[in-house]
Amino acid sequence: MVLPSTCYTTDQPQDAHFMQQMSTLEQSRTGRFAPHLTLLQPLRCWLSQIEISDRTSARMLCFLIPARCPFERTFKLFGRTILSVPPLCKLNPFYEEFVVLRFRSLSYLAEVVGDDISRFC
Repeated sequence: MVLPSTCYTTDQPQDAHFMQQMSTLEQSRTGRFAPHLTLLQPLRCWLSQIEISDRTSARMLCFLIPARCPFERTFKLFGRTILSVPPLCKLNPFYEEFVVLRFRSLSYLAEVVGDDISRFC
C-alpha cells in the first residue's frame, strides 16, 4: 500500500493533526491501524528527497540498486522446472523508493551527463 507522498522538510514540523490524519487514512483503507507504516514514513520521505547531483553518486546508486530482483530463481533439473521462487523484493517496504531512486540516477546519467546507460540495464 502506498501512502500519500506528503513529506515535511525541516521547515515544516510534523504535528499531531497530521499523524492523526495518517492513522485515520490507514485505518479507513485497511480496516485496522498499521503503525509500522507511519513509523517508516520519515525514512521513505528521506529516500524520495535524495538529490542526484554528481556523476559518481549516480553511478554508485545504479550499481548498488539492482535492475531486477536478485532473489527470483528458477531451479531446473534435466530441463524441467522443479522449483520457482517468486521475486521477494516487493516485500521490502522501501522497494518503490529504491526503484524510483535508481530511475532518477539513470535519468541523470543519460540526460544531464550524457553517459551510456546500457551497462546498467
